[in-house]
Amino acid sequence: MRILIGADHGGYLLKESLKAHLAAQGHEIEDVGTHSADATDYPDVALKVARGVAKGEAERGILICGTGIGMAIVANKVPGVRAANITDPRVVRLAREHNDANVLTLAGRFTPPEDAAEIADAFLAAAFTGDERHVRRIGRISEIDDARQGL
Repeated sequence: MRILIGADHGGYLLKESLKAHLAAQGHEIEDVGTHSADATDYPDVALKVARGVAKGEAERGILICGTGIGMAIVANKVPGVRAANITDPRVVRLAREHNDANVLTLAGRFTPPEDAAEIADAFLAAAFTGDERHVRRIGRISEIDDARQGL
């Protein structure tokens, strides 16, 4: 699977660990930055990943900042992106199955690498159920995206 991954300085070390884990599984990883622990503005990185996922340049995106919250807020501003800030692999499965989440955000300061790997694996393995009620709700989200764009 093609995955866009990005982090700010608060998520840099976890990004590097997770990137290696996912590449070892055979995923195609594009790292959009940051490439050091130097201070970085997370909105810039979040937009690169979110826009890439929205345009279909990758099937999924993973974003990591100190808490994962800032990345999720920014990513969810991009129409077509459904970013979920996750701390538990059981919840990430439901985010995929029910909400068709296509971007995962993680807390670099609070998520151990082994937990991040388990969460990411569950995110990539789970699929949207396509159940009628969930399709209807995703459709409503798309309507909100369209309204925000003035369509």
